[in-house]
Amino acid sequence: MSNMLLFENTYTHFAPAERLALDRVLAQSQAVAKFHDLHNVFNAFPNVIMILNEYRQVVYGNQALLDLLNIHDTSQILGARPGEVLNCIHARKNEPGCGTSENCSTCGAALAILTSQSGKEAARECRLIVKKGDKYVSLDLLFSAKPFELAGQHFTIVFVTDISHEKRRRALERIFFHDILNTAGSLRGVVELLGHTKDPAKVKELLQDLEEVSASLIEEILEQRDLVSAENNELRVNREPVESGELLNYIIHQLSNHPAARGIFLKVDEATENVSFVTDPVLLKRVLGNMVKNALEASKTGDTVTLGVMKKERRVQFWVNNPLVMSREVQLQVFQRSFSTKGSGRGLGTYSMKLLTERYLKGTISFVVNEEKGTTFIASYPLHLSDE
Repeated sequence: MSNMLLFENTYTHFAPAERLALDRVLAQSQAVAKFHDLHNVFNAFPNVIMILNEYRQVVYGNQALLDLLNIHDTSQILGARPGEVLNCIHARKNEPGCGTSENCSTCGAALAILTSQSGKEAARECRLIVKKGDKYVSLDLLFSAKPFELAGQHFTIVFVTDISHEKRRRALERIFFHDILNTAGSLRGVVELLGHTKDPAKVKELLQDLEEVSASLIEEILEQRDLVSAENNELRVNREPVESGELLNYIIHQLSNHPAARGIFLKVDEATENVSFVTDPVLLKRVLGNMVKNALEASKTGDTVTLGVMKKERRVQFWVNNPLVMSREVQLQVFQRSFSTKGSGRGLGTYSMKLLTERYLKGTISFVVNEEKGTTFIASYPLHLSDE
């Protein structure tokens, strides 16, 4: 059977690389097509349904899949794998395709399908970034895979359910019911102290605290509003001159009293440059604030989180470092929506950093992990944000 396989003995980071030749896939597809009742039942489902062969290749797709891809029949996708069909950004990183890149080792779809091929039903959530035209879209999908036999051959039925709205709702509920309520609780505490304080100096101090906590509460609400607008392509960009030094001082002042900053030192690197540039200061503050909060939450008592800025060619580059060495598993998922190391219902921080940076501020964001220096997030922006 080896002469019927493609990508034999090709290196893979995760799932097997081999594929069945297209003529054999076509024969399997024709065998499945003979079962008209099965075809009619699957077309009645609103969910995307695929049937895969032993090499994870599509031999059948229902009408919901065809509608999603805006195609008339399965001939264009026969022999492809699910990530290639859905245009996952990692599907073609390795020559043998979907399932074989390092990122695929954390993919819920790949894990569900491989479990099914071992003879067990499986359902896994999958955080997918797909390319649609010139834009990248984040999806939260549930892949349910079930093994079955047909005409003496082994196949896997895959049901795909879009749970993006559900995951988004849970994340926003977590933010509003946890993070914002914590800030509102601090606000209430300051108000109660004001009611029992007669010392003018103390009253002045508490009024300052009240102003800062109120501003923080409003900022958290506005941040979530802007994230929703950004995902819906409704966010407006307002360009203004910005001084990087003032911006860093603002971020440090804003977050020095953040709960995650307790026992952790925030500092600006001595080599930092003061760069003048034009961008949207509000959106950039959102990005840098999340970069610093992410670093604080990854640090432990006594650690130092360091911020820096440098001018590099015709760009301004911000960076935030913390001593933690990010695990490889986290590295592979860090910018995905809904992924979080902080528990269920979180995961919008790093995702929003990437979304605002790349879609609206025309920048790039990445990270470097070093055993000695820890983890450094780097965001780079043009010196003048254009109208394009």
